Amino acid sequence: LLPQGSCPVNNVAFSLDESHFATCSEDGSVRVWSTSSYELVVQFQVLNQGCDCVCWSPFSGTDSTCVAAGYSDGTVRIFRLVSTEMEMKLHPHHVAVTAIQYSANGHVILSAGKNGLVAVSSPVNGATIRVIKDHKGAMITTIQCVNEQCKNFGLEGNELWLATSADRRVSVWAADWMKDKCNLLDWLSFPAPAHFAGDSLPPSMAAFCPADHNLVVYTGYGVEKELSFYSLTKKQVSQFIFCLASVLHVIFDLYKSKCCRHNVKSVLFFCRSSKRFPSPTGPHALASLLRVSL
Repeated sequence: LLPQGSCPVNNVAFSLDESHFATCSEDGSVRVWSTSSYELVVQFQVLNQGCDCVCWSPFSGTDSTCVAAGYSDGTVRIFRLVSTEMEMKLHPHHVAVTAIQYSANGHVILSAGKNGLVAVSSPVNGATIRVIKDHKGAMITTIQCVNEQCKNFGLEGNELWLATSADRRVSVWAADWMKDKCNLLDWLSFPAPAHFAGDSLPPSMAAFCPADHNLVVYTGYGVEKELSFYSLTKKQVSQFIFCLASVLHVIFDLYKSKCCRHNVKSVLFFCRSSKRFPSPTGPHALASLLRVSL
């Protein structure tokens, strides 16, 4: 376990090469750690604001590596690691920022507020390029961006991105940010039970399958405790994997990690290991263990 202080860790994100990972906390701190030594490399502190989400820039060069973080006052701050200083402060939201992600090519930053609005901002000048309102007030819990030629789906673009909201809906988009193009590709809605216990609900989470971006894997609260695999080409759920609610968070992050990203059977094995957790074999597995809520 890493010394993070008494404040809860709200989010964990790994760099592209997985040599470092960042954590953010309710006390407004963003900490960057070495994956190999688990030593603290640098800490960025914002006073009187909680930090709910953090992400890494997709740039591989050491001098250009940045982390972006979303705060409870609606601001997004970009920190450059080589200078250990804040590079830019953006204010795209009027409510707490709940999810954040650089686009796959790093041309824009997508951030989401507690009110369900997704802002697309420039990391160069801080301007808000567009605001997406399709989730209509439901809190956004996940944003993910991947490189993908969208002509395979009948739309123009060179990357896909998705947003997941707390009401069990997922929007999938095709984008080419250099041409200011962003079009809705698909809209996923998953059934929910009629009665539930408010704060006890797990968050809705979705991600593209690393080996095949045509597949979107989803989990959240529902009638059944399961992972759903949705095909963007077939426009239907192609597979269900049933599992215990207590391990959904771990399984979801392990599925996105290198230790089982190429083998759905590995995920099935984790799902069926109901009496014990599998030993983590990679950095993302560590992150999943940090995020699990029993």
